[in-house]
Amino acid sequence: MPGVRSPREDYPVLGRSPTLKPVDNRPVWSIICFFVSKSYRRMGMTEILITAAIDYAKAIGAQIVEAYPLLAEASKEFPFERYMGVLPTFERLGFKEVLCRSKRRPILRFFIEQ
Repeated sequence: MPGVRSPREDYPVLGRSPTLKPVDNRPVWSIICFFVSKSYRRMGMTEILITAAIDYAKAIGAQIVEAYPLLAEASKEFPFERYMGVLPTFERLGFKEVLCRSKRRPILRFFIEQ
């Protein structure tokens, strides 16, 4: 499953990032990026991929899924950074902001009910 296939610690670049370093020591699975072919954009594919990622994480026993989307305002200024998704998409699916260390990229979490 592209995007969520292993625990956060399998992505050391997240731990080295001043913006995306761990919030706490709870085990989380990370949605790190998306690629949607141009011909399929603006058709709800990112929501489908996020939902599939949550389902996959739940199936393997994860309790928290974390994401690092771009704020909607920043997506206009930094369109090349949308590969991690945009905030409104994640909010519609129930993700909640847990921390924001930058002006454009919050850390969100989705808590899976077991």
